[in-house]
Amino acid sequence: MWKSIRWRATLIAVLTTVSIAVVLPSLTDSLPETWKKKMPKIHLGLDLQGGVFLRLAVEIDKAIENTTLRYADDARAICREKGIPVLGWQRAGVDGFSLKLPPGDFAGRALAVLKDELGSLDLSQGETRPDGATLIGRLKPAEVQGIRTNAVSQGVETIRNRIDQFGVREPQIVAEGEDRIVVQLPGVKDQQRAIELVGKTALLEFKLVDEGASIEEALKGNIPEDDEILYQRSVDRQTGRTTKTPLVLKKRALLTGDTIKTAKVNFGSERGGAHVSLSFDARGTKIFDRVTAENVKRRLAIVLDGTVYSAPVIQERISGGEAQITGDFTAEQASDLAIVLRAGSLPAPVKVIQNVTVGPSLGQDSIQKGVRAALIGAILVVVFMGVYYRFAGLVADFALIFNILFLLAGMALLEATLTLPGIAGIILAIGMAVDSNVLIFERIREEIRSKKTVRASIDAGYDKAFWTVVDSHVTTLITAMILFQFGTGPIKGFAVTLSMGVAINLFTALVCTKVVFDYINARRPMQALSI
Repeated sequence: MWKSIRWRATLIAVLTTVSIAVVLPSLTDSLPETWKKKMPKIHLGLDLQGGVFLRLAVEIDKAIENTTLRYADDARAICREKGIPVLGWQRAGVDGFSLKLPPGDFAGRALAVLKDELGSLDLSQGETRPDGATLIGRLKPAEVQGIRTNAVSQGVETIRNRIDQFGVREPQIVAEGEDRIVVQLPGVKDQQRAIELVGKTALLEFKLVDEGASIEEALKGNIPEDDEILYQRSVDRQTGRTTKTPLVLKKRALLTGDTIKTAKVNFGSERGGAHVSLSFDARGTKIFDRVTAENVKRRLAIVLDGTVYSAPVIQERISGGEAQITGDFTAEQASDLAIVLRAGSLPAPVKVIQNVTVGPSLGQDSIQKGVRAALIGAILVVVFMGVYYRFAGLVADFALIFNILFLLAGMALLEATLTLPGIAGIILAIGMAVDSNVLIFERIREEIRSKKTVRASIDAGYDKAFWTVVDSHVTTLITAMILFQFGTGPIKGFAVTLSMGVAINLFTALVCTKVVFDYINARRPMQALSI
């Protein structure tokens, strides 16, 4: 008996010591710096410590349009490879395009070839005229739906990857509806920095410079229909002065950043300083090879989020699938750009439609009210157990202290995020912490009424209530796991604290309280039990 008591008491003592050491850094700052750095902490959610809340709208039509234009380029390239001349092309809505082919059997040949090569398109032959025929390509409905779904889901993952690499702690990034993304950044005070971090499209495009267009006319508003005017930004290293040079570019992007395989920082560009080196995947390498082969001696602009970083002349065909972005970067700027490109470009531009800064004062008020509610709940439970179950109730209250301590320690070890719903989960766990003891104590009462000794009644009460306690906790734990799996931010916070509270309650109810009764009986057998 004593050996079992010592083993359980030692386990409780060790867990208590470790829990106090783990929890203290989350409760006070007046600790040695080494202690605070080495120990994990409970992190507060957006509703408790303040931060930035963003709601983004994903411009899905732009993603569909970009995909359609890439297929149009692929279709023209395939036709050229097969010896089928293409006289021209034009858009046919957001999800379609048409190719103009010479008279003869060229349209039929192109239709047969492209059906084999481009399975994601619905292809059909259009109107035949004396000067030629048209071939119409349109994205299949399943492909369009896939782009719509991917634009949001990939956007969520891309933003999450960026935030993780930039070091923002415990963000919440979830899809909302068909074209919305909600971003919560706890602890972030600089709203503009957050918007730049999250909303940066990182839409990398390679576009040809229209050498024949007049910049003067373009600045006056006389821009050809297929052109646009963008600015190349450059910084004078001596004075730090920024200048913007207008360029007239073709609207159509010949290649986009979704084909990037790696992006890294290198030094020693033509301008000096840092630059970002890119390498493309197999598809991007093939397209880049074709683009450079077809446009030797023309300027190819590298455009990121509407800003021209460089516009070098293509001196020769580039078959290796590598390119560089130069733009008077500092090492830090080049590193940030490489991170964004490596984490992935957003499949479509996003627009911030709601941005809210949650002040720390609101979070502090929520913490105070949540803690007050938890304390009131705990006091009511403690008083009820002491009054109704007397000495046995005080033993249950003793276990409740360990339950709360172990719960906070578990959250700190997992570096979980505490939210307002999470505090609600703790309050519910406090109620459930004594629920198991209620079942056990009622069993003990029944055994005492049947004239058994106190020690036998206690042992029988714990044994007979064991599976009832386990069953009730397992069902609650399953519910909490389902909430965690399918819930979002606040729901997850509630599920984490509830599931941990339930699991810890099994230990405190079946071990911590039992060891008290066993210790008293081991010293002197109890003749009566106040219960």
